[in-house]
Amino acid sequence: MPNDRHKVANLHVRELTPFLPPRELKAQLPLSDAVARTVAESRATIRRILRREDPRLMVVIGPCSIHDPEAALDYARRLVALQATLGDRLFLIMRVYLEKPRTTVGWRGLINDPYLDGSFNMGAGLTIARTLLLEINGMGLPVATEMLDPISPQYIDDQISLATIGARTTEAQTHRALASGVSMPVGFKNGTDGGIQVAVHACVSAAGQHSFLGIDDGGHSSVVKTTGNPDGFVILRGGRAEPNYHEEYVVQAARLMREAHLNPAVMVDCSHANASGDFRRQEAVLHTVIDGVIRKVGPIVGVMIESNLIEGKQTLTADHSHLKYGVSLTDGCIGWETSERLLHEAHLALRER
Repeated sequence: MPNDRHKVANLHVRELTPFLPPRELKAQLPLSDAVARTVAESRATIRRILRREDPRLMVVIGPCSIHDPEAALDYARRLVALQATLGDRLFLIMRVYLEKPRTTVGWRGLINDPYLDGSFNMGAGLTIARTLLLEINGMGLPVATEMLDPISPQYIDDQISLATIGARTTEAQTHRALASGVSMPVGFKNGTDGGIQVAVHACVSAAGQHSFLGIDDGGHSSVVKTTGNPDGFVILRGGRAEPNYHEEYVVQAARLMREAHLNPAVMVDCSHANASGDFRRQEAVLHTVIDGVIRKVGPIVGVMIESNLIEGKQTLTADHSHLKYGVSLTDGCIGWETSERLLHEAHLALRER
């Protein structure tokens, strides 16, 4: 063996910390019949919406990221209360984003750093995340999340009704292969430059069979061979140059999907570049999209809204006692009162169309 002077591996690795394999965590925190029913029925509903067999509009709404499970449950209870009155026109899905991509550095989400202190106790993060998902699904509320890490879905995928692949990773082969094997519909965001074709290519790729390195339920390194996922769709989120939620972009996305022999289905992200980085502009984007749905402008199947209990965002500091309850740690969000009003307005407009 080479001596320390000739060390060639793990030169920049500080520590390796093992934790439970997926099978063991799922055995500790199993699905109830009610949770399994919520997930199975919600996935089936989403597939029907994508194929226009269900006329309702999907609304993926919730915090930019989850950092406080109690606040997340508070939000979920409020959203569940709206289902009974809005469910005939809107299919409500809670946005429960547990991992966050960062342009440079920053807090990377509940799974990666659950205690918000840089300890990166991911074993605890996965346990906290799975427990939270069990409670939300147990209310009968379906969940959407971004799949960012290729390993973590093995721990929570049985509780996700809708997955998304973000703008930074839509072009990545790893994430396209991952999407080809997951058990739920997957939305691909357009690239950060606003280009839609990359998301269409991602849908085509994910619909095909793939083989890639991953882990099995026992945590063992495995070759994962997939069948392909036919339930991919495009999410328009704007780009560096301009928003892309207006009619011409929806029509363009539909055309590109048809040319690629895909079922055209488009969701509009009301936040991010479509709101020009200002969470307050989500309201104007939503009104434009609802008008497009009413006028049957292309195959719009859903919207995404970043919403929290209290509007705005806050900075993560070492002293967590200063953190405000129900305020985002990442992108700014509209508050609950505005969210509730917008959902009622969208429901009324769709009901009267």
